[in-house]
Amino acid sequence: MSPTARKSFSHRRVRVTFGTLLATLILSLAVLSGSSAAVAATDCVADASTACFFGTIRDGAAGIDILVEGNGQKVTVKTTADGSWNAAVTVAGTYTITLDPKTLPSSVTMKGEAAQSRDVTLGARAGVLFSTQTTDASGEMTSSTTTTTSVTWDRFLQQAASGLRLGLLLALAAVGLSLIYGTTGLSNFAHAEQVTLGGLLAYVFANVMGLNIYIATIIVVAITAATGYFQDLILWKPLRKKGLSLNQMIIVTIGLALALQYTFQYFIGASTVRILQNNAEIVNFGPVTLTVQSLIAMGVSVVVLTLTGLFLLKTRTGRATRAVSDNPALAAASGIDVDRIIRLVWTIAAGLAGLSGVMLGLVLNGINWMTGMQLLLLLFAAVTLGGLGTAFGALVGSLIIGMTVELTNLILPGDFKYATALVLLILLLLVRPQGIFGRKERIG
Repeated sequence: MSPTARKSFSHRRVRVTFGTLLATLILSLAVLSGSSAAVAATDCVADASTACFFGTIRDGAAGIDILVEGNGQKVTVKTTADGSWNAAVTVAGTYTITLDPKTLPSSVTMKGEAAQSRDVTLGARAGVLFSTQTTDASGEMTSSTTTTTSVTWDRFLQQAASGLRLGLLLALAAVGLSLIYGTTGLSNFAHAEQVTLGGLLAYVFANVMGLNIYIATIIVVAITAATGYFQDLILWKPLRKKGLSLNQMIIVTIGLALALQYTFQYFIGASTVRILQNNAEIVNFGPVTLTVQSLIAMGVSVVVLTLTGLFLLKTRTGRATRAVSDNPALAAASGIDVDRIIRLVWTIAAGLAGLSGVMLGLVLNGINWMTGMQLLLLLFAAVTLGGLGTAFGALVGSLIIGMTVELTNLILPGDFKYATALVLLILLLLVRPQGIFGRKERIG
């Protein structure tokens, strides 16, 4: 076979492989999503359209005011006789939960902060801790307690399921980010904006234009993949040819990320938007409650990640991609078209990130212009933890980060969950600097 014929055949294999990736979505994706139904603040039940905040003020009593505010919602509830409370919200996002110190009994005072922030997704429950202390008649402190949520086996299983879900959705984006680093050495700070773009495009096609979600998802993946292709064609390849250093190119990615964020805000607005408005079904697996969107998103993630792994391991182009990642100069000397492989990596990485944005938008029941930026640190943590430049390391790192983030909520306030994941990253790198699947490199 002549070199031209081999090249043409290789191009056809790439198109067939990528087409298979898109076609899989048709067979795997089914979507239902939650609508904003009003739910009473008492006896909150988390479902497809409702999330719950809850806690217990052990030094408290009935009538203590708790205010939950954010995302256009404002809910005020009072504690019951045993100091417990719960509040329902119908939009996913970040909320500020404030305890009114004026409503505390005269013998109880605040020890910690009266206002805290929490992230919540629809169908989930989030515990909130308020530190208080009691005093005797003379004003001396007699006890100091913290509102707690007990760690139970049921809560552990629920949080573990949420962690697995988050890990799989992170992996869709992290694998592409790792492949870009492996083939170019570039840490792409604008990669998370591909996640945002995917979610917002799904909102436009499925919500605004009313397209079927199956068709909308395929269009979104195709468009985001095309943005990766043209990014390399118009921006990154010319910059590489001009000999820009990696530090200079990293600064370009940061500027591109900021430009994209404010472009999204300009056209979509600053509010959180929902891809679909229909109510979702709830599926119970014993103590674990998940929406149908979550199950489908997890299934799609497993299928797509498996196909990506098979592509890298079993196809000629996939082996060429790994060769370029290992040693670009040697790969070029072996006859591999390095620029073509890099462009393919940018295309696949952007498409996977766009798919991740669609799945996140459905699972979280909302997406906004800052969604990608909020995930960026977790994506880099996953890639670094697994080993820079290794796709399979990014998958394992994403699962570890996802589980750590969600399981932390069992014992620590929600504000600490992202910090805990990064602390875990630091500790592991102190022991294994190259990451879990990374290779030791000789310096000097």
